[in-house]
Amino acid sequence: MSDPTLQGAALDARVVAADHDRVLHSWSAQAHLPDFVVAGGLGSTVWNHEGRRWLDFSSQLVNTNIGHQHPAVVEAIREQASVLTTIAPSTANRTRAEAAERILARAPEGMRKVFFTNGGADAIENSIRMARLHTGRDKVVSTYRSYHGNTGAAVVATGDWRRIPNEFARGHVHVFGPYLYRSEFWATTVEEERDRALHHLERVIQAEGPTSVAAILLETIPGTAGVLVPPPGYLAGVREIADRYGIVLILDEVMAGFGRTGSWLALDQHDVRPDLVAFAKGVNSGYVPAGGVMVSAEIAATFDERVFPGGLTYSGHPLAMAAIVATLDAMEREGIVENAARVGRDVLGPGLAALAATNPLVGEVRGTGVFWAVELVSDRDTREPVSAATMADVKSRLLAAGYLPFVAENRVHVVPPCVITPDEARQGLDLLAGVLSDVAAAGTARVAAPAER
Repeated sequence: MSDPTLQGAALDARVVAADHDRVLHSWSAQAHLPDFVVAGGLGSTVWNHEGRRWLDFSSQLVNTNIGHQHPAVVEAIREQASVLTTIAPSTANRTRAEAAERILARAPEGMRKVFFTNGGADAIENSIRMARLHTGRDKVVSTYRSYHGNTGAAVVATGDWRRIPNEFARGHVHVFGPYLYRSEFWATTVEEERDRALHHLERVIQAEGPTSVAAILLETIPGTAGVLVPPPGYLAGVREIADRYGIVLILDEVMAGFGRTGSWLALDQHDVRPDLVAFAKGVNSGYVPAGGVMVSAEIAATFDERVFPGGLTYSGHPLAMAAIVATLDAMEREGIVENAARVGRDVLGPGLAALAATNPLVGEVRGTGVFWAVELVSDRDTREPVSAATMADVKSRLLAAGYLPFVAENRVHVVPPCVITPDEARQGLDLLAGVLSDVAAAGTARVAAPAER
């Protein structure tokens, strides 16, 4: 690694070897790690040491909303580092106050304060803590199709498989949310799916004992679970249920927030006022780790004379706060949120609809802004998901074509940075369509081969 003469492919190979030898990777079997190296990036493109380039249609982990190496954000971090690199969270700091001001300016009505964290998982942890302390209750209701983070309560609030080997936290209850394509409620219309999902949620709360439920925790739009845009009226219905039983409503905007959906927050597209909003990722595109909780006036007042029993050494870290201020200012100044909405409406939405109409592997596409999922099936009638081997084939072909994908279960998530240009979006769609066409043709050939013999 320290050999200054190494360049290009040789350097990439050395980086991979050193990484695999020394780094324990998340959510991975360590004997089967990818050999993908990123040496640099700019805007919607990344490259390795050899000089190969990829369109980043993953936004890494759906967080580089402002793109790679935005000059205004890089400069703000540099300037802050020259003044003050770190300070204790108990100390008042101008940059932290400015970051809170910028966030609250985009917050839903009624939000009064911001509690800063190191990332999205801690934002969820502290949202749950606030809800429990505010209500004096214990249980948290969340959905099976969800991901809320990899810490104690957050991973148990999560519904997917990652919850199961980590179920050490108490008081978590799960329900099914709306997902018409794979309805749990025998629904055939959007309205049926909405109404039956709301009925299911309320009945579970009633069965659990409403006075034991502190919070309903939902991703405004479940992201890793499949970009499941809620039916019109669903979140408003959840709000009504929460109000009926005195339950705190927490919306998780960690992945969906700050431009991803073509609005500042995903909740802006729905008639809902939460009590707490967890955020991270896009608030500063992950340039420096940061997250937080937008706190309503009612819940903030709970801790006016009562100690809030939570804190983090790096809460409101100056470098992260400077990155937030610069990110949100640049997004407003450059119309980046509007760009995400426009690219989604004019390019990604129509392009993915055309793909669904022509490729037999595509069961459904859904999304908004630069937040889409393409669900792949082996049979459109039965909606049987494609195999893990097929998804591995899709992923490897996309990488070979110069497209960096976000792949989850039987889906390719189309989640480029909010700064992506229409031409880049069209280029990415062409690459995706070409790969899926090739995979579909290869699958047809494999099925046809025995009959031909």
